[in-house]
Amino acid sequence: QLHLAEIGGGSVQAGGALNLSCQVSGSIYFSTYPMAWFRQAPGKEREGVAAIDTDGVTQYSGSVTGRFTISKDNAKNILYLEMNSMKPEDTAVYYCAAGDGSPGSDILLKSKGVVPSLFNYWGQGTQVTVSS
Repeated sequence: QLHLAEIGGGSVQAGGALNLSCQVSGSIYFSTYPMAWFRQAPGKEREGVAAIDTDGVTQYSGSVTGRFTISKDNAKNILYLEMNSMKPEDTAVYYCAAGDGSPGSDILLKSKGVVPSLFNYWGQGTQVTVSS
C-alpha cells in the first residue's frame, strides 16, 4: 500500500513559479510505478496535468506544455512538479498519484493519457493559488 504526501503549494502571482514535491512511501519499488500530477479547480473535474512512466517518458496536458516539468528521483522516492509562467487558471488543488505498477501500465498511460482511472494511489492534495 503506497502512501503519497504532497509538499509545497501556496500562493504566487501570475508569471511566477512554484514547485511541488510528492514523497512516496510504502514500497521499495517506486521506480516501477507510473506517476502523475492532477489538479481540480472548484466546480470542475479532476484534470491530468502531467505524467511520467517507469522509463521516465513524460506527457503533459496542452494547457501546461512548455510551462510545467514533471520529474522524479527514484533513489529518494520523490515526484516533482516544477511550475513556471503560472496563470490564474492554474489555480486548483494539486494531487500526486501513482499507478498500480502492473505490466502494461506504461502502455495504458501512453494510449489513454493522464486519466484518473489509471491511478490507484492518491495524495491528500495541496492548494495552489495564482493571483492576477
